[in-house]
Amino acid sequence: MVRHTATSVVTIDRFIIEQERLYPSASGDLSSILYDLVVAAKMISNKVRSAGLADIIGAVGTENVQGEVQQKLDLFANDTIVKAMDHGGRLCAMASEEEADIIPIPQGFKTGKYLLLFDPLDGSSNIDVNVPVGTIFSVLKKEGEPGRGTTRDMLQPGYKQVAAGYVIYGSSTMLVYTTGQGAHGFTLDPSIGEFLLSHPNIKTPEHGKYLSVNDSYEQHWDEPVRALMRRYRGLDGRREAMNVRYVGSMVADFHRNLLGGGLFAYPANAKSPKGKLRLLYECNPLAFICEQAGGAATDGHVRILDVQPTELHQRTPVFLGSRGDVAIAQEMLAR
Repeated sequence: MVRHTATSVVTIDRFIIEQERLYPSASGDLSSILYDLVVAAKMISNKVRSAGLADIIGAVGTENVQGEVQQKLDLFANDTIVKAMDHGGRLCAMASEEEADIIPIPQGFKTGKYLLLFDPLDGSSNIDVNVPVGTIFSVLKKEGEPGRGTTRDMLQPGYKQVAAGYVIYGSSTMLVYTTGQGAHGFTLDPSIGEFLLSHPNIKTPEHGKYLSVNDSYEQHWDEPVRALMRRYRGLDGRREAMNVRYVGSMVADFHRNLLGGGLFAYPANAKSPKGKLRLLYECNPLAFICEQAGGAATDGHVRILDVQPTELHQRTPVFLGSRGDVAIAQEMLAR
């Protein structure tokens, strides 16, 4: 891996190029996908920052495939990513959390060997109250014969991801991604319009101090989950209490815990017995990043990245973050 000093000024483009040079046989297609995603992230960031000044906040009166009310920025972010990615000749199909079926590459455009899955704007209902939101993406390689991608091509376990990342639109815009060579963070400098390397080789603490969980579901949890949450809060006398921090935006909660140490938990409950969050669009990419930073991710029984998906919009329980804290969930829920 290329080493950079604290005073190095490294753009994300330069970093991607340097990473590519570590693989002499690389075609450059994956790098081009990352470049296009960076452009889309800048466009979405610009629109998010003007949300209070333009007619792009609020709902549009329709629901997505998940049954969630779509926000105007959801649709803008979704369209921006699709238009940035569909013509480059490196993808054979895309899939979005906002759309029921896969997004084919338009006729007349060249297709490639990669698949892109994404959540265009995680936590978008928070836009109206100025809470950070984010974009999450996952890149897979098509297996088998070349050609246009299908739903079946998308149904790969998370350990087969070749790249994953997220963009958080908060007090600053930051992009974190991995290609399996560590997790690296870049902050957008608006004065020059470039993402600059700000968090090289991120390492999350072995044990964390933050617990991110939606307590309003406690009445719907089963007893093992309740016991687990009592453990994290130090109520059973087995550990020091964690501080509860939850804002309802997975990217924002995960990002804080990745840097400061902690656990993001969204267990199954009586209302969502299979879990609430999407395996392919949210949990797999964040689990890949988390593991690359030294953390872990589980559904309470098995490693998230080992789960074999059977549906494009499959849901799952998830516990991800500091390795020691995830191990507690694995131990207590697997009994």
